[in-house]
Amino acid sequence: MKNICHVVGAGDFSPSLLSLKSEDLLIAADAGYDHLKKAGIAPHLYIGDGDSLGYTPDGVETVVLPAVKDDTDIHAALKEGLARGFRHFRIYGALGGKRFSHSLANMQVLAFLADQGAVGILLDENYSVQLLTEGKYLFDFAGGYFSLFDFKGDGVISVSGAKYPLTCAALPFHLTLGTSNEGTEKTCIEVHQGLFYLVREP
Repeated sequence: MKNICHVVGAGDFSPSLLSLKSEDLLIAADAGYDHLKKAGIAPHLYIGDGDSLGYTPDGVETVVLPAVKDDTDIHAALKEGLARGFRHFRIYGALGGKRFSHSLANMQVLAFLADQGAVGILLDENYSVQLLTEGKYLFDFAGGYFSLFDFKGDGVISVSGAKYPLTCAALPFHLTLGTSNEGTEKTCIEVHQGLFYLVREP
């Protein structure tokens, strides 16, 4: 397993999902610090403008962002992780919460990571979201649902080892064809062209 940069944001967060190795980096993005504090977990780094947390933490390495900026706090945290050499990211507190716009923004940062040659996954207690680039992937989806959504609208994808297989199919924006497939312990997804969101649900 590669060293992982873990980023905790202000959205819905389940501490039980967080599993750290000594070589990993844990970043609190703004009010993600409050999630970690309540769970008794100390981050290695705090990044944020303080608008949702309401104060700047003491006793932790801190990067204070300006209130007027182009990047969200999570996006800034991912840039910091990239600058420190990480290429694998697990992002928590990035979905749900009070601001749906930030959930969409956090889905977009997965494409930013892909552009940097990195990979990330958004993790919630009930589901996860990741972005699949071109290539073949094997998953154990036994007992769960998965959905696929075309990020750019020009993709071609195949799925085998699932209740609803696909062969060199398109999943255009105006259709919901890729929603709620049922997987097995040997589900294969091959992205022939484009980028696809993969949503896993229990």
